[in-house]
Amino acid sequence: MAKSANKGNVFDLGELRRAAGDLGLDDLTGMAGVGAAGPDHAGGEAAACGCPDCDAEVLSFPPVALADAAELAAAVPAVPLVADARRLAAWTGARELTAERLLPLPEARAAVAHLRLPIPGDVLAAAGSARDLPLLHLLWVVAVNTGLVRITGMLAEPGPVTDTATMDFWDGVVMDVLDRADEGLTGSAVVDDHLAEMLATMYSVSAGIAEPTLVKGILQSHEVACEARPDDMRRLTATLPGELSRALALLAYCGLLEETAEGRHRLTSLGLWAVRQDLLREGHDAPTVGEVAVFADLGAAELVDTLLAGDGAPSAVSVWLERRTPEAAARELIEVAASGTPGRRATAVTVLSELGPEAEEPFRAALGDPVVWRYAASWLHVRDLPAPALTPEDGDWIAVDTLASLLYVEGGPEEMAGFDVLASQEELARLVEEMPRVDHPDALPALDMLAAHHPDGEIAKAARKSAMRARSQAIG
Repeated sequence: MAKSANKGNVFDLGELRRAAGDLGLDDLTGMAGVGAAGPDHAGGEAAACGCPDCDAEVLSFPPVALADAAELAAAVPAVPLVADARRLAAWTGARELTAERLLPLPEARAAVAHLRLPIPGDVLAAAGSARDLPLLHLLWVVAVNTGLVRITGMLAEPGPVTDTATMDFWDGVVMDVLDRADEGLTGSAVVDDHLAEMLATMYSVSAGIAEPTLVKGILQSHEVACEARPDDMRRLTATLPGELSRALALLAYCGLLEETAEGRHRLTSLGLWAVRQDLLREGHDAPTVGEVAVFADLGAAELVDTLLAGDGAPSAVSVWLERRTPEAAARELIEVAASGTPGRRATAVTVLSELGPEAEEPFRAALGDPVVWRYAASWLHVRDLPAPALTPEDGDWIAVDTLASLLYVEGGPEEMAGFDVLASQEELARLVEEMPRVDHPDALPALDMLAAHHPDGEIAKAARKSAMRARSQAIG
């Protein structure tokens, strides 16, 4: 997607929710299921933070309802940017270009007048080349890259593309637009830096977001992710509202945003489709309502098995939980956890962690189950609810159970290097020493797995010794 100092992330939605409340926008919807925390970055000037792109974490976005494909395609030619790109291509016809493959400056100025582009006169007069007229340059890039204009050598001529009412064409247009953020799309370096996360956040909030809330989100994200200095933040706080207003107007011209009757900004139907395409390209979980609806009616065991097999997107969990009361969901999942393998139990426990205190009763009932009582007690403790104390031995049992879950996941043992179940190698070394004494049916298989697959030679060696000791103890 576009350049972002916090690439692949979204604004802290908890902060946005609080900001919305402060501003009287307490009916924001669609925020559930979106990750927020971003990585650290080396900071720079507020006007151009220069943060390096980082590996994007995989995020799960709320399911969206897309408009019909034919309806979307039919709307593409009416997008002002697309209409103007077609007009520019028609006006250009066959024409000699500069060495940069751009319109000569006099002809660029003539194109601005012909298209009646809102470029200020002082900008027009000060331009040294067509590249210095940002809106015209954006149209030129779109026209050339989508095939409306074909360049051969230094000659522009009509391109092979005449039908703009297709989603492939629209996808190309949006990629061209968002890629311009690397060179200055909106006229605001900070908005360009955070454009990807802003659009991803708007994708998550179906009711739209007010400008003051967007300003607050960008400021917070920029301050944290780019370690902006106080004087930079003071300057940015004064200038960002105006910069963002102009950026939002440009994104509306590009067909991505629209303003609601309440004065909020949201993605258009075409914008929703395009941002989803970018999220999918980046590997994020961005399903449609139809894609996850199938999960809603699964039983708890079917859901767990689907997730365990890697066939269910994270958003499937939210859809499944929404179809049930917290108590009903907890009862179903606890039953699966109590009767299943460590793999099914780990998956069920992960889903159970999504439930709040209103699901207390089934967890309290589970305190009497010999297999899941420790998980139930831990769940209650985390939510500050009364529960039995867990001993270090209970913690070891849960750790062994979690390790053993890898035995039931395809390719799990081979993924040992990335398995971050314990806080440190020192803690894992201690656990390996204790595992022969842990009363867990999979303690020995888990030791064998560590011995065979753990990348740390010392851990693997210790696991082999503990496995031999466990076998000796079993023989008596």
